[in-house]
Amino acid sequence: MAAAAGTTTTLNHPPKPTPRLHRNRPITIRCSVSNLPKTSHQSPPSDLPLRKIPGDYGLPLLGQIRDRFDYFYNQGRDDFLKSRIQKHGSTVFRVNMPPGRPVAKDPRVITLLDAASFPVLFDLSKVDKRDLFTGTFMPSTAFTGGYRVLSYLDPSEPNHAKLKRFLFHLLSSRRDHVVPSFQSCYSDLFASLESDLASKGKADFNAANEQTAFDFLGRALLGKSPHETALGTDGPGIINKWVVFQLAPILTVGLPKVAEDVVLHSFRLPPSLVKSDYERLYRYFYECGSSTYFEAAEREGVSKDEACHNVVFATCFNSWGGMKIFFPNVLKWIGRAGAGLHARLAEEVRSAVKANGGRLSMRAIESMELTKSVVYESLRIDPPVPLQYGRAKRDFVLKSHDAAFEVKEGELLFGYQPFATKDPRVFDRAEEFVADRFVGEEGERLLKHVLWSNGPEDQHPTVENKQCAGKDFVVLISRLLVAELFLRYDSFEIETSNSVLGSAITVTSLKRASF
Repeated sequence: MAAAAGTTTTLNHPPKPTPRLHRNRPITIRCSVSNLPKTSHQSPPSDLPLRKIPGDYGLPLLGQIRDRFDYFYNQGRDDFLKSRIQKHGSTVFRVNMPPGRPVAKDPRVITLLDAASFPVLFDLSKVDKRDLFTGTFMPSTAFTGGYRVLSYLDPSEPNHAKLKRFLFHLLSSRRDHVVPSFQSCYSDLFASLESDLASKGKADFNAANEQTAFDFLGRALLGKSPHETALGTDGPGIINKWVVFQLAPILTVGLPKVAEDVVLHSFRLPPSLVKSDYERLYRYFYECGSSTYFEAAEREGVSKDEACHNVVFATCFNSWGGMKIFFPNVLKWIGRAGAGLHARLAEEVRSAVKANGGRLSMRAIESMELTKSVVYESLRIDPPVPLQYGRAKRDFVLKSHDAAFEVKEGELLFGYQPFATKDPRVFDRAEEFVADRFVGEEGERLLKHVLWSNGPEDQHPTVENKQCAGKDFVVLISRLLVAELFLRYDSFEIETSNSVLGSAITVTSLKRASF
């Protein structure tokens, strides 16, 4: 994270020797330096001073436009938030969040930008999550067949428990298909990357991953590849268009800023322009959906139609969207770490597979401690869903590390997860990718501060909370990606750049396994 203009921040650590391969010696990789003060691990004290929440929303409409332009164009998201932390001397403050009017009725939020205040967003005795999945505005239900899908429901709503149980059933009923489907699909991906490297000297990981991820999800969850249906290979392109139309008010795509602000942030893009494409997606899921999971939905009192729209959203927006963003991020961080970490991962993965009869079984995957840690560290430092919201159900006192603040019923709380999960009061070398951060007992204790799934990593999704129904599924397939990579290759090299959603990865070298 870059330091704000006019400030200089350093970490007072002694110089580290260049890491070398050693089975019992941790390897850390320095990436950047936090511009927040480094202190020892601590919980907020109970006798914090009560402070008025700093900040303001500015003049009606003008304040919203000012903050929106700062957020998207003049500063960018991270500097927009960091500059206000410095201005107010607080990680809790008032500000407008995009898009503002006329897309969002009320853009006013209270920010939560540290590990102490952020978890209140998971406390359902204090916050309501209704219609807040995408923030201060909710896309039209015309994008989802006229239904408010699970992601937009609060657990207090009766349909929340019904739909979440249904998705739990779907994941559980298909669990035996996950590993073999992943191996089959991603074997083809790696073969494709090798072919492109041989013919072009480089390979686009993102495009290959998008096709492979959707093929994998179809096989694993529906039992049929989309390539074997009328949908063919069109799925990823359709999903990208469908998602962008929903999220356009909070995206920036590189157009001239005034034109982009008018087109994307001042109006909602009409669902009618993606209706026929969405219907193709829906038909694939409806026709390939097994009678077993439709029966499970009907037992919950959910119609086949509503169940199918929820499966489309959970698979395409949540799961596929997560793989689209997070898998390149995993490669980015491991690639930057270099050959030292690669050698350790290759040794661990191949030893675990050998010890389990030469198979990449669930038992083998569970034994890979460094692989687990690398996935958790990637989720910590670069969470795929960085923004989270909750509306105060009642008056309560919110606590940061340094102060307490009175929150009133109805106020909207906004948390930017990368600041909370890179809080230097919780994590040593918080801005660095530390590959073995979560290895061992101390590492296990830190998992409660990994929050990517809309809840702490050491907790589990239930029908009573808003934690991601596919939390364990995402962690598993991310470990599978790392394991499959290092079963095949000793090391790899990449080039990275930014994309509209996440990182763009170009593979420039794959070094075949030598042992």
